[in-house]
Amino acid sequence: MPNTRHITEFAGLPVAEFTSWESIRDDFDTAMRWARDRGEPHAELPPSHEPLFRALADPGSFAWRLRTVPPPYHFTLRGKGRPFETLPEYLDRFVELVPPRKVRALIVGHTPDGKGEMDAAQVAGELRERAPHWPELRSLFFGEILQSENEISWIDLSDLAPLVAAFPKLRRLVVRGGSGTLGLRLPEHRWLRELTVESGGLRPEVVRDVCASDLPGLRRLELWLGADEYGGGAAPEDLAPLLAGEAFPELEYLGLLNTEGVDSWIAPLAGSEVLKRVRSLGLGLGDLTDEGGRAIVEHADAFAHLELLDLHHHFLSEKVRTEIGAALPGVRVNLSAPRTPEEWDGELHYYTAVSE
Repeated sequence: MPNTRHITEFAGLPVAEFTSWESIRDDFDTAMRWARDRGEPHAELPPSHEPLFRALADPGSFAWRLRTVPPPYHFTLRGKGRPFETLPEYLDRFVELVPPRKVRALIVGHTPDGKGEMDAAQVAGELRERAPHWPELRSLFFGEILQSENEISWIDLSDLAPLVAAFPKLRRLVVRGGSGTLGLRLPEHRWLRELTVESGGLRPEVVRDVCASDLPGLRRLELWLGADEYGGGAAPEDLAPLLAGEAFPELEYLGLLNTEGVDSWIAPLAGSEVLKRVRSLGLGLGDLTDEGGRAIVEHADAFAHLELLDLHHHFLSEKVRTEIGAALPGVRVNLSAPRTPEEWDGELHYYTAVSE
């Protein structure tokens, strides 16, 4: 599952984590003594600290993950239950230690509040307040939270449009979480090239807001539509401006991933104007069955111009997989990660890759 481990690369850069003070303060002193005793401040550090010091020496060559320790593990200071370092203090330390004008990519991970949950509105507000410090920021991943930290549909987000507007040079935006409180109707942003929204269930209103956003330079759009049970339920009419070719004139890749009922999307996509324009189409992580596979074969002419058709994580029989390959000989079709339906009470159940 995509949300079971931290990414190690983002925006073409290796990831360095700016660790919260609570989890490193004792080991940090040990590391500094280790280096000082050897007379080489950055060369012979313990393996666990070497990546951080290497990143500090060349901060523009790394994507920086911001993640704090949950409250149960906080050291306390100046009174019972008071975290040693608050979120504002943590971010101020990051701005102080990592030359902000060299920062090009940020990953916002789990930053829990006093109740152990991330207050997305607070985090977005703190980042927006410090946005002038990062004038060269090009890539932002908001909500890189693992399943072990919080189920994807339980991650309460907020209206992120003001945060995006605070970074006018942003090229790449990835958002992960539930969509119940997510706002993503973006005002004119001429530089944004890639937008990904990862969710176990993407609310139709959010889908409509994305399609109504003014992003004239967008090249890649990936929406994880998810399942009805977790807040999804988007239908082709919710993407009407996109399917009609009216939105995002520069689009090259469209991904409708992690979609429940993806079989029903094949015919609308085949008849859409946007499919004629894009070079790659992603329908992976969903519950594609032989019904949808045969629809692809039936409408093969509409998909024949694609460079890539990504169907990974599917429930296609070997026979239908062969038929798709034969119908699209000039297309690279990703049919990896075949799945077997689960049987409950005598019925077969098909599932998306990321749900709760």
